[in-house]
Amino acid sequence: MNLLKIPEEGISTKQLLGLILLAYAFSFAVRLIWVFQFADYAPFHYNGQLMINTNDGYAFASGAQEVLRGMHESNPRIYDWLRYGIGFFTVLFTKLTPFSLETVTLYLPAVVSSLVVIPIILISRVFGITLWGFFAALLGSIAWSYYNRTMIGYYDTDMFGAMAPMFVLYFFIASVKNFTLKSALYAALMIAIYPFLYDQGRAVVYSMSVIYFLYILYYHKEEHNTYKSIIVVSLATVPMHLLVSSPFNYVMISLLIIAVYFLIKDRVFEKKQLYILSAIAVLGFLYFGDVFSLVYNKVSSYLSRGIDTEGLHFFQVHQTIREAGAIPFSTMANRISGSTIGVIVSLIGYVVLVIRYRPFILALPLIGIGVFSLMGGLRFTVFAVPIAALSAIFLFYVIANLIEKKTLKYGFIAILTALMIYPNIIHIINYKVPTVFNSEEVKVLEQLNDISSDKDYTLTWWDYGYPIWYYSDTNTIIDGGKHSHDNFIISKILNTDSPTQAANLSRLSVETYVSSNYKIIADTLFKDKNPNDLLDALKSDDFTLPKKTREIYLFLPNRMLNIFPTVGLFGNIDLKTGIKDKQPFFYKADRFKDDGKSINFGSGITLDKQTSMLRLGSQTTPIKRFVIAGYDKSQKLQKKVQSLNPNADISILFMQSYNTFLILDEKMYNSLFIKMFALQEYDKNLFEPVIMSPYAKVYKLKI
Repeated sequence: MNLLKIPEEGISTKQLLGLILLAYAFSFAVRLIWVFQFADYAPFHYNGQLMINTNDGYAFASGAQEVLRGMHESNPRIYDWLRYGIGFFTVLFTKLTPFSLETVTLYLPAVVSSLVVIPIILISRVFGITLWGFFAALLGSIAWSYYNRTMIGYYDTDMFGAMAPMFVLYFFIASVKNFTLKSALYAALMIAIYPFLYDQGRAVVYSMSVIYFLYILYYHKEEHNTYKSIIVVSLATVPMHLLVSSPFNYVMISLLIIAVYFLIKDRVFEKKQLYILSAIAVLGFLYFGDVFSLVYNKVSSYLSRGIDTEGLHFFQVHQTIREAGAIPFSTMANRISGSTIGVIVSLIGYVVLVIRYRPFILALPLIGIGVFSLMGGLRFTVFAVPIAALSAIFLFYVIANLIEKKTLKYGFIAILTALMIYPNIIHIINYKVPTVFNSEEVKVLEQLNDISSDKDYTLTWWDYGYPIWYYSDTNTIIDGGKHSHDNFIISKILNTDSPTQAANLSRLSVETYVSSNYKIIADTLFKDKNPNDLLDALKSDDFTLPKKTREIYLFLPNRMLNIFPTVGLFGNIDLKTGIKDKQPFFYKADRFKDDGKSINFGSGITLDKQTSMLRLGSQTTPIKRFVIAGYDKSQKLQKKVQSLNPNADISILFMQSYNTFLILDEKMYNSLFIKMFALQEYDKNLFEPVIMSPYAKVYKLKI
């Protein structure tokens, strides 16, 4: 008995549509778990709707706001809604449906990403085993990594990222299975519009195209359709760099591809002509599509670690982004298939699948990029999820071939599929990811919106840049898409112990950013200058500042305490030499044990309350001061400061209202963020408090 020979199933078109709808409904329903979990949790709601749970989503939502609500007219970095498919469809659905912008942005990821069930099922139908694809669609549509990046509220281009390549794969497989030029045309059209949907994934579909070319040249080199297919698919990328991204240009590109298809599909060429035309097309694909440099740059950017080595030495942001760091095998396994056993089954299944159905070689880039996540980071696992699901379920089909009775066979496959799905469902239930901001923080930004104009700037860490656009309609100088060298500027402002330097640097940075036509500030300020000399000069009250053209606000949220040491890394470096300054000490403890004699803060840090000595691992150090800061009934901050040892370097700050201890050295204690947020101490000649919420504080620059 040939175990690899799977009997074909007689599934009608009507039944096919039923299976697709059922799989789609399952995918969408599972994503509703998060909604039900927080349906009655008021802090996650705004404007009558749950808020989104990804920072980058606010960039695209702000672009939609510009069209729908006339906001952000003075924001130089606002995302053009016509440039990105996510913005285009958001505006379209908000205008054509009764749903609000908040509802569309919340649910669109689930609506779009669940479409992945269609190519998964259609791929299996190409080989006459439709139920294989149905079972795989149930798994692939909700597996760990795919769910994480496409859940309800994860409003980002990732909703298209792994879904669209599966359509490309389907058309490629259909093309080589039945060897029709029409399937190559559909693949080309999908590749052509892919950058509009998910520009960051061009390297993926281009790699798939290269594998497709090699495959048909090796296995079908004598057939005319091989070279015609190469010509049609190559056209999908040639014009891309020449046109401004918009849906209208993608329509024009698609029409060009269709026109060439009809010109060559029935025309008889001599082989020499086909060789020349296809060679020219491939060269155009490689050159205009910038394939090699695109793939190389993507790979090198995610493998890059460390500090800039040329010019000024800025700290690189990739070091602090978890999804860009190397991951262990178990993490990769969980993200792709839900468990280590699951991914092993999937990898074995893929090998068996290729042995049985050779066209699945075309899925190699998707599996490959999933494995690359071991070095490149979490975000790459998502591409491997659908093909891993197909591979695992196919292996179950092969094993089930040992069972003769049909009902037992499909029962066996269903049970194994359920076992693969189970750890992913458990993950989804436990994956109670919060919204980006809570409602109280949003209220702060709404108040800021009321007192500011759309030309004003709000300075804070880049994580909060896009939400600040959306809720306060003010501008930022760093955000989720502009967070390289200028992180140094904001880090310095937040960490300096000189209020004068912070104020001067704030005004200088904003006015320089505006007057330089929104170029990178750090490169502009420090060009041909010694950065250390300029930073020292900024500490002087006599520093000559540019003319004030707009207001500047500092946004200091409580949540920044969780990442404040990371924020400090970017400014804690000598730009001339690249030498890092001594890392200041900062420890946040919101889980601690007080037995009356000592306080155990965790991580080997304990305070002896009788001797006022702090144990840090094996070392003991005296305390400089013990500070208690908390809000009274009128929400005014009250402070008690107990001076202990003037020669010590470590202080303990108990933020009573937050039930949180901060253990910090003098550099951290005197930093602008700690002084102005935790202690509400500020230079009244330089700053004016305008919003004093326990969740976030906003100061207005007076100079």
